[in-house]
Amino acid sequence: MFKTDKYRFWILVSIVAISGFSQGMLLPLIAVIFENDGMASSLNGLNATALYIGVLIASPLMEAPLRKVGYKPLILIGGFTVALTLFLFPVWKSFWFWFILRLLIGIGDHTLHFATQTWITSFSSKEKLGRNISLYGLFFSLGFAFGPSLTNLVKISESLPFMITSALSLILTFTVITLKNDFPEKDTESVSFLGTFKRFGKVWKYAWVALLPPFGFGFMEASLNSSFPVFALRNGINVESVSIIVPAFAIGTLITQLPLGMISDRFGRKNTLITVIFIGFLCFIAAGFVSHSVLGLLLCFLFAGMAVGSTFSLGISYAADLLPKTLLPAGNIMCGILFSLGSMLGPFLAGLIIEHIKGASFFYLISAMLLIILLSLCTFRTSKKKEIFSGISQ
Repeated sequence: MFKTDKYRFWILVSIVAISGFSQGMLLPLIAVIFENDGMASSLNGLNATALYIGVLIASPLMEAPLRKVGYKPLILIGGFTVALTLFLFPVWKSFWFWFILRLLIGIGDHTLHFATQTWITSFSSKEKLGRNISLYGLFFSLGFAFGPSLTNLVKISESLPFMITSALSLILTFTVITLKNDFPEKDTESVSFLGTFKRFGKVWKYAWVALLPPFGFGFMEASLNSSFPVFALRNGINVESVSIIVPAFAIGTLITQLPLGMISDRFGRKNTLITVIFIGFLCFIAAGFVSHSVLGLLLCFLFAGMAVGSTFSLGISYAADLLPKTLLPAGNIMCGILFSLGSMLGPFLAGLIIEHIKGASFFYLISAMLLIILLSLCTFRTSKKKEIFSGISQ
């Protein structure tokens, strides 16, 4: 990358880090607050889906503004939306008020993530795509790993974690002002709502398998951060232990995110995904057998994070391998949509299982989801790649 590209890259991944921090803080913090207030686990999980409903609302509306105004304005809008919304949480503790705020954070976060992901994939060379997207994921995971540590501040004040995260989000968003704006490559399809859906259809047709790892990551991430605290508290694991166990998954991601990205550049995204998802499947099966042990769960979360914590960034890179640059914005949106669907479905199903089924079924639910993705990857025919590019260009 040129010097300007390097500066731009590090600003973008820094913005993503604070976004990960806010999400990592928000999911377990609100889960613990609602659980302490005696709320049903299914309702707790339902509230967590608001963030991802916001993502789904925003997704079809993102591509047209990006092509018209460029990357920089969208990142600024997303960052300021997140900072302001976090500031409003302490104003009124209400299930539906917080539901609306989380929905707005979903819209802001997705605007920010979509613009940064697409910008990075657009200026990254083929040889460094996996590395750059892995660094993107690494910084998100770094923020996500530290986010849950603010959960303990709830003992001092329920407002304090929200205020700290709001201030950090605002400060880092201002750094984007120093960047020069840029635009994605032009496409033959119209820059409209209908044109966006036509591109969605092409992305799904040619790269559907690359969208499954982001779905799986969303399913895991939201379940582990919003539903696991409820599972743990109901099984005799205290809040202090939860605040250590939950970040272990993100810490595991930090250890292997960059190496896995570089490995995928060399040995292929599909082979790398098959390997890590299989290991993750085994880790969550093992977690089911040690579900009452703090140390056992800590190790399972750590090793699972080392394996499947990179599935979102690997999925984005895999989609970029399968699609031409004109479809990258739509591909990134679709990755976000599948991530959000997984993030909505995970906490809801996990909440139902925790409420109605005793034992470690929570972990077996995640294992079953990973097994389905693994089988899909194994059966996908990559030999069609040349046909894909020739079909799109026609």
